Amino acid sequence: MKESIKKSFQWSTIVAAITLVLAAIFAIVSTAILSGVTWGVGMVIVFIIVLIGVLFDTIGVAATAANEKPFHAMAAEKLPGAKQAVQITRNADRFANFCNDVIGDIAGVISGTASAYVVLRLAMQLGYEEGSTIQFMISVLFTSVVAALTVGGKSVGKTLAMQYSTQIIYQVGRLFYLLEVKLKINILNGKKSKKNGNKNIKRK
Repeated sequence: MKESIKKSFQWSTIVAAITLVLAAIFAIVSTAILSGVTWGVGMVIVFIIVLIGVLFDTIGVAATAANEKPFHAMAAEKLPGAKQAVQITRNADRFANFCNDVIGDIAGVISGTASAYVVLRLAMQLGYEEGSTIQFMISVLFTSVVAALTVGGKSVGKTLAMQYSTQIIYQVGRLFYLLEVKLKINILNGKKSKKNGNKNIKRK
C-alpha cells in the first residue's frame, strides 16, 4: 500500500511538472499568435484550441476502453505502430491522465483566456469601451458558445472513443512509431513494456 502511494505521488509530481511547463508554452504561443490578429482570426484560433482539447480527451478515453489483444495480433503481423499501441493500452491510466487532465485542462484554460482577448478586440473594433454592457453581452455569448462546443465535442468524442477505441489507439500508435523511427523520439518506455510482454508470453 505504501509503495503504491509512493508511486502515485511520484507520478503526480511528474504530471504537475509537465503541466507547468506545457501550460507556460501554450500560454506563450497562444499569446504570441493572438497578438496583432483580428478578432475573426482569434475566434478561429480559440476553436482550434477547443478542438485540440476534444481530440486529446477522445484519445484518452479510447486508451482506457481499448483491449490489448487486437494489437498483439497486429504486432505478430509486424504492422507499424502495433507495439506502440500495446504500450499505450498497458499504461492506459497514465496515458489517459496525460491526455484528459493535462492537455485537456490546459486547452480549457487557454481557450478561456483566448476567448477574453477575442471579446475585447471585437468590442474595441465595434467602438465599445472595456467594461461596457455590450462587451459583457458579447463575452457571455462567446463564452457560452465555447463552453457548448467543448462539452458537446467531448461528449461526441467519448462516444466515438468507446466504439472505435482500437482504431483510434492504433492510429496513435502509428504516430508514435513514426516519431521513433523518423525523429528518434521515444515517447513510450519500450524496454519496460517489452519485459512485461515477455513475462506475459511465458505465463501463457
